[in-house]
Amino acid sequence: MPLNRRTFLERSAAAGAGVAVAGAVAVPAEAHGGHGRPRPRKRYSFTVMGTTDLHGNVFNWDYFTDKEFDDKAHNDVGLAKISTLVDQVRKEKGRRNTLLIDAGDTIQGTQLSYYYAKVDPITARRGPVHPMAQAMNAIGYDAAALGNHEFNYGIPVLRKFEEQCDFPLLGANALDAKTLRPAFAPYSMHRLRTPHGKDVKVAILGLTNPGIAIWDKANVSGKMVFPGLEEQAAKWVPKLRSMGADVVVVSAHSGSSGTSSYGDQLPHIENAAGLVAEQVPGIDAILVGHAHTEIPEYRVKNKETGKDVVLSEPLKWGQRLTLFDFDLVWERGCWTVEKVAAQVLNSNTVAEDPEITGLLGDEHKKVVEYVNQIIGTSTAAMTTADAPWKDEPIIDLINVVQAETVKAALAGGAHAALPVLSQASCFSRTARIPAGQVSIKDAAGLYPFENTLEARLMTGAQLKDYLEFSARYYVQTPAGAPVDTAKLTNADNTPDYNYDAVSGLTYDIDIAKPAGSRIVNLSFEGKPLDPAAKFVLAVNNYRASGGGAFPHVAGAQQLWANSDEIRNTIIQWVKAKGTVDPSLFASVGWKLTRDGVPVF
Repeated sequence: MPLNRRTFLERSAAAGAGVAVAGAVAVPAEAHGGHGRPRPRKRYSFTVMGTTDLHGNVFNWDYFTDKEFDDKAHNDVGLAKISTLVDQVRKEKGRRNTLLIDAGDTIQGTQLSYYYAKVDPITARRGPVHPMAQAMNAIGYDAAALGNHEFNYGIPVLRKFEEQCDFPLLGANALDAKTLRPAFAPYSMHRLRTPHGKDVKVAILGLTNPGIAIWDKANVSGKMVFPGLEEQAAKWVPKLRSMGADVVVVSAHSGSSGTSSYGDQLPHIENAAGLVAEQVPGIDAILVGHAHTEIPEYRVKNKETGKDVVLSEPLKWGQRLTLFDFDLVWERGCWTVEKVAAQVLNSNTVAEDPEITGLLGDEHKKVVEYVNQIIGTSTAAMTTADAPWKDEPIIDLINVVQAETVKAALAGGAHAALPVLSQASCFSRTARIPAGQVSIKDAAGLYPFENTLEARLMTGAQLKDYLEFSARYYVQTPAGAPVDTAKLTNADNTPDYNYDAVSGLTYDIDIAKPAGSRIVNLSFEGKPLDPAAKFVLAVNNYRASGGGAFPHVAGAQQLWANSDEIRNTIIQWVKAKGTVDPSLFASVGWKLTRDGVPVF
């Protein structure tokens, strides 16, 4: 539904009535000076709290392992933990001296969020209220920016979620494709009362990621467009200042680095928050999201004003809470920001808020029961523990499901006779399929992302380039040097999900050679790969849309595409087969070598 001027003003007014009327307690004023001395300046302080990339985490729980979340750093996750931190800050600062915002990627990422989008969808007639809406409403969020993953389940799910939230979802650069007007509220305005009779007006401007246009093309094409963050910030920040905003905070679902992992496929910069701070005057602070990194405080000098803009990114999934502390002074008839500082609080220092866990206990129980449903059996245990450096059966399982699905889809068509290859990554180093009974959580744990499946037409030469690009993942290791698997992978900070193994071909990766010259003995059906030969590549939509900037695939002809998540396709495949037998599909198609000698 396009947001015309009338509905936008109505929605803004509603937001103002609901969340912007918070009062405030001031920092004590300086003592009055004596006769002839200038009157002391009025001062006021407040705090903006922020989260980002919550990805469906309410409880400190891992639905893929069905146990309490834990990692090497012993982080905790979830809104129930965040709620406790927020309560502490509000008690310390004064409830009326705080605002709470989010920078997007809220309704996708856990089986809890999947369940209420697909299994018991919020869009159904008399459907449930989304757990993330329930939790965020109870905690008292004031605004949230849209993330790219908000669009994964389609616009109807997003609109229903928006309807269920007591706070606005902001996206100044999410525009209606026909009218080019904001499809969501661009900003929210919040009025904080001070003891001095002069309210502070805080504007929250929401910006989302332009990559939505390609990553969720099937859901947004022809409906919404997503121009660059700098362009829209330059348009809206002066408007907010002219409307009387004393403070402008941007909530941006965009990393700070000024880079993009999508090459030429992305028309605007993916991680533009730092550029926004540098190029657009009038911004005081930016809550950063999308990159899943922790940045307690990062200062960027604005080129025009010379003033510092403070950026902060709390760690994903509710592991951290950002605090922006603002000190204001009254001068020349208005409030002026004198100082901004940022820090992050760690959610593993507090207990879960029983109000939140109690509120959503029934939903949590339903999802736990769902993920523990038995869908088949496996003749052997499989794990991803060694998958980053060995061709493991558990990755072959993903590839055989994808290849069989694409072959069936192309059967009887013009490309039915072409060989089908498949790409897959090790998304989680802790995924496993047990020997014996296999549950939904076991199968789903292989594919934690909401990616869908496509078929792209590729040549042998293009596949060689694709594999060379993928092999950059390994640290160059001379022959004879010791091999430490803890230091072998993730060269140049390449994440595990950007290393692809391709099934249907056989090849060696010589890690003694420099990146770009590592693929040797590349063959198909026992013969050297013909550079001109044509193949069908079963590939996820993230990679097909340019994710990771792999060569050729984004520009390759699309032969078929599916709207169902690959994770669900794996679950349905296991259900249909009944028994998972690795001996029927597992093979060693690739291996690491050094000067022709296998590493393992």
